[in-house]
Amino acid sequence: MAKTDCTNVVQPDWDQLLTGIVQLDEQLHIRYMNAAAETMLDGSRKRLLGTPLFSLFSYSSLEPEVLRQALRDQQSVSDSDVTWIFHDGQRVTVEFVAQPLTRKSDTGQVLVELRQVDQIRRINQENSQQQQLQAAHSIVRGLAHEIKNPLGGLRGAAQLLAGELEDKQLHDYTDLIISQADRLRNLVDRMLGSHELPERTATNVHEVIERVIAVAQLSAPSNISFRRDYDPSLPELTMAADGIEQALLNVVMNASEAIADDAAQTGGEVIVRTRVLHQQTLYGQRYRRCAVIEVQDNGPGVPAQLKDTLFYPMVSGRAGGTGLGLAITQNVVHQHAGKIEVLSEPHCTRFLLYLPYIETRYSNGATHVTK
Repeated sequence: MAKTDCTNVVQPDWDQLLTGIVQLDEQLHIRYMNAAAETMLDGSRKRLLGTPLFSLFSYSSLEPEVLRQALRDQQSVSDSDVTWIFHDGQRVTVEFVAQPLTRKSDTGQVLVELRQVDQIRRINQENSQQQQLQAAHSIVRGLAHEIKNPLGGLRGAAQLLAGELEDKQLHDYTDLIISQADRLRNLVDRMLGSHELPERTATNVHEVIERVIAVAQLSAPSNISFRRDYDPSLPELTMAADGIEQALLNVVMNASEAIADDAAQTGGEVIVRTRVLHQQTLYGQRYRRCAVIEVQDNGPGVPAQLKDTLFYPMVSGRAGGTGLGLAITQNVVHQHAGKIEVLSEPHCTRFLLYLPYIETRYSNGATHVTK
């Protein structure tokens, strides 16, 4: 059954749909929205009717001109990956379809269909990240075996040769061979990462972060500032503090270097914030509590060509970079049953490290939370 809204436009009964429906006029002001759209746009239709759609967001990956052009050309447009960030920082990803209305009474209006895809994308992203991690480890381990054996032979031969050489000046060459073989072996070991679970202790996360910031500030340009946004209620977390410190240092240094490399950036800021999330699902496992450490920078953002391979070993967006920092970070986070997530737009890149508080269940049914 059709119904009439406060603009006197007769609409179908769209409130029963799970898909968001928004009707816009030629100025892209909201003329109608159904209940699902109210949820996605975080506001009631009473408050949002007459509001310009794009004024609701601090960032939109979809430009308003795309809709205006669709209206002028009377052509439908669609996008399967539209990101909107509200002014309070809330983020939503939607599939977007816009169809100009052809009825005479609706000339100059466009009907927008929205389908929220955040959760589906997150699950798919987690599955893809797991598969990528396993594939990368398999490739690296295979290469490591093929590289380390010849390196060992090369190093041993150089040592034997050094013992036979009477001219001590020639030892500079054998020493060079030995040192470079050791360097390559260390590089391979870093690529592999450790699969042994390191010793863990209850640690104040903020103390670890403070050490990371202290180190990062030493090498950062003077125009980059570091800001803390800590949740003081964050409980201690049982973790391998050295590993988490190295993982965070890799992310913070990357943020600082990205700002420094941005020629258009006259001043930069790196923000490190902590929060506690409840009832969080990571790779299909539900956790009652999860610590989240976020590193945000206002650099140029992650290049589009690197987004899908950012955590692969030997992948780097910087000249002279080894491409091992984020691969090591991901390995450390996974050792703690956690997850690392990247959200990046120009001048706002966020790395989020999710570290769960693990529960240990005993045979008598008692539960102990490993903080």
